[in-house]
Amino acid sequence: MTRGLPSPGTIEVVPSILSADFARLAEEIAIVASAGVKMIHLDVMDGHFVPNITIGPPVIAKLRKHSNLLFDTHLMISEPARYAESFAKAGADNITFHIETTDKPSELVDRIHDLGCTAGITLNPETPVESIEKVVPLCDMVLVMTVHPGFGGQVFIDEAARKVIAIRKIVGPDIRVEVDGGIDSETAPIVVSYGADTLVAGNAIFGKSDRIAAIRAIRAACK
Repeated sequence: MTRGLPSPGTIEVVPSILSADFARLAEEIAIVASAGVKMIHLDVMDGHFVPNITIGPPVIAKLRKHSNLLFDTHLMISEPARYAESFAKAGADNITFHIETTDKPSELVDRIHDLGCTAGITLNPETPVESIEKVVPLCDMVLVMTVHPGFGGQVFIDEAARKVIAIRKIVGPDIRVEVDGGIDSETAPIVVSYGADTLVAGNAIFGKSDRIAAIRAIRAACK
């Protein structure tokens, strides 16, 4: 069963497993689930589009057996169209791909929808908002990278985050706008003020001994 994205407008903290203990992922996900999060962010890296390599469909399929959270699957890979079906079959609920990786983004969004998933489009810090304007109306979510993709624990780039303002004007209130990179209790209220409602946080949660307290701190900062 594919899980739909939460209704736009509610602020959602989305833990990123990139900073979790990969030796005990199921337990890590269960811990953050107990804090009431609705989504978990799965960072998929291929060592080509980005310089790091993380997980693929087999790992996601195993995790799916242990969690009912929405799997927000961020494909930082060179050929998202080639692998979309594999990720959908593995248990991805939302599949987000990079505008930089395809010259037919609308077709890929349609394909993801046909696979029963919601679809997101994302752009790197240097990529202009204009590059996604045509495909955005077809998407369920837009992801703004506020660091350069590939590694966790990077410093938040405010100039990139400010693109959320322009994107929110384009999409209105009915599409989720997600930010990923350097999000913590200090930067979260900044991006919310720009119009973001979906906050991916990795090191700010899994880098803390008390994951639940870390999630609560980010939520509290946004009130």
